[in-house]
Amino acid sequence: MATTETTLATVPHWIDGKEVTVDGGRTAPVFDPALGIATKHVGLADSAEIEAAIASAKAAFPAWRDLSLARRQAVLFKFRELLDARKHELAEIITGEHGKVLSDALGEISRGQEVVEFATGLAHHLKGEFSEQVSTDVDVYSLRQPLGVVGIISPFNFPAMVPMWFFPIAIAAGNTVVLKPSEKDPSAAIWLAKLWKEAGLPDGVFTVLNGDKAAVDGLLEHPDVKAISFVGSTPIAKYVYEQGSKHGKRVQALGGAKNHMLVLPDADLDLVADSAINAGFGSAGERCMAISVVVAVEPIADDLIDKIVDRMRGLKVGDGRRNCDMGPLVTEQHRDKVASYIDIAAADGATVVIDGRGIEVDGEADGFWLGPTLLDKVPTTSRAYTEEIFGPVLSVVRVGSYEEGVELINSGAFGNGTAIFTNDGGAARRFQREIEVGMIGINVPIPVPVATFSFGGWKSSLFGDTKAHGAEGVRFFTQQKAVTARWLDPSHGGINLGFPQN
Repeated sequence: MATTETTLATVPHWIDGKEVTVDGGRTAPVFDPALGIATKHVGLADSAEIEAAIASAKAAFPAWRDLSLARRQAVLFKFRELLDARKHELAEIITGEHGKVLSDALGEISRGQEVVEFATGLAHHLKGEFSEQVSTDVDVYSLRQPLGVVGIISPFNFPAMVPMWFFPIAIAAGNTVVLKPSEKDPSAAIWLAKLWKEAGLPDGVFTVLNGDKAAVDGLLEHPDVKAISFVGSTPIAKYVYEQGSKHGKRVQALGGAKNHMLVLPDADLDLVADSAINAGFGSAGERCMAISVVVAVEPIADDLIDKIVDRMRGLKVGDGRRNCDMGPLVTEQHRDKVASYIDIAAADGATVVIDGRGIEVDGEADGFWLGPTLLDKVPTTSRAYTEEIFGPVLSVVRVGSYEEGVELINSGAFGNGTAIFTNDGGAARRFQREIEVGMIGINVPIPVPVATFSFGGWKSSLFGDTKAHGAEGVRFFTQQKAVTARWLDPSHGGINLGFPQN
């Protein structure tokens, strides 16, 4: 039964260690995508709330910066233990607002937890360098110190993992954080804020500012915010990079993708079919590392499509809390936009092998459903090929050779992730050298690197010079200071610690 507007609770901000409710201000509905109804509202920050959030983070910075690394590390360890013990709570929140199935939500949390675990050992990565006697009695050494207040603007598709790509390292390095989550699924951020407080993080070190473009612009323009981390679509990533840089901020802005899987004739087609299903339809295709194009080197396309179709017919679509394989899309508007690409592809000459519209689901009729869709012979001039669809639509493009496949991938505007499936080590090695993409999988469909390496693409998939987490993440959230020092030798005069001669 639909909930009436007047009875909906409102997701608050989290400022200075407590919930701050919106009283009479702007709000936006938050939907349960499997039910197709709004279950709560989220407050949209006004200028006073933006100012209060940043001021709280700024006030908390000096004490947190000056706290010893050992004590910061203890808070990180406590947060990690609490997260591990209670991650099922967070998974249920994610499923209820994003729609992804519970197992996928748990997987998201686990990948974010990898960065938390990396950050618990950040003392090692904050070590500087030392050169002795660079000139007579002169030494030079370097320090890595925090920036101050940093902003994180995260997308709807990973409401826990993407913020955790950034804030564990930022906090461990001594910064304070203002997180602006997506207004589509904001509750995960508030849950994480409460967990930080339970772990002993001082008030103001982690702030959640809910909102829309006004909150984004507030972070981009405010002089007290020193850096911005962003994940989202390419047009918005470009905007964030340009506006943040214009206002003197350090910016890492990760954008969209159109990820290809190149399949050579010697590949294990059963492995390829399994991988295409997992990488194409997991999280309903709403992830920047989804495989959206299978590039099949002939003559294998027909056999591969048959195997993919067999697996697609066994997928169960429905409410993510009902042990299904794939859930709904995040909103009705996004579902309709994704579905429109099926018509675009067909009009451009593609074959619709399986149409996910009108699929039978294990869920409420009003949910935002679109089943797995498979397109064959998609023209590379079609918008269904050139644009990021961000949904469960998998396209097959047929090529005649390895070289043609590489040329196709390299000619695209995006360069986030790609994969090659082959049993030929020489071909795989050549691929990893020749392909113009930031993250590569070899017989691995979603090549998201572990937290000790850095995440980010090339070309229109990344704006800024620094990627997320790993060593590059540490560099992003710290600034280097070089110190040149001369200490006079005791023999110079004054104090003399030698034995007296008289």
